[in-house]
Amino acid sequence: MSSLPYRVRPTPPGAASRALARRACAGGALFAILGAGAPAAAQESPPLELSSFPSTTLEVVHRDPHGVRRYPFQVWVADTPARAEQGLMFVSDLPESRGMVFPLPAPRVETMWMKNTYIELDMLFIRTDGRVLKIIERAHPLSEELLSSGEPVSAVLELRGGEVQRLGLKPGDTVTWKKPAS
Repeated sequence: MSSLPYRVRPTPPGAASRALARRACAGGALFAILGAGAPAAAQESPPLELSSFPSTTLEVVHRDPHGVRRYPFQVWVADTPARAEQGLMFVSDLPESRGMVFPLPAPRVETMWMKNTYIELDMLFIRTDGRVLKIIERAHPLSEELLSSGEPVSAVLELRGGEVQRLGLKPGDTVTWKKPAS
């Protein structure tokens, strides 16, 4: 176990074989990983360690009549299909200053869900220009409800549930980050 300030719960027995893809395709169709054609060993593999994900600093800039406020976050980058599928599944604690960004290979309507996610999350859907299009606050843990951007986006940012309200973040805020070194 790493020394980072988060905890990952072990995969419940059989959860990997029952888990559906974390993210749905652009049309909203959900692909199931129900054992068809997949080797049993791959289905029962343990979750990836978050310490194996690339990490970078991300900044959300909020502008209002009182001025400009900048909020930095250390985020894991879900930059492969396996990392994006897992996301923050099985995480039982997420510090206020942490999150995960899901950069998309091309802009699309993005659909997320909370299967095997034990904590509330705030989701910020980010346009190609870096502006927040839509925010879903306090997505319900373990829910299989599809949560859609509604319009094409280039990334999704997940933060600890309640951070959006605590910081006063709104659609139109700007999100920037540097691609981690390979």
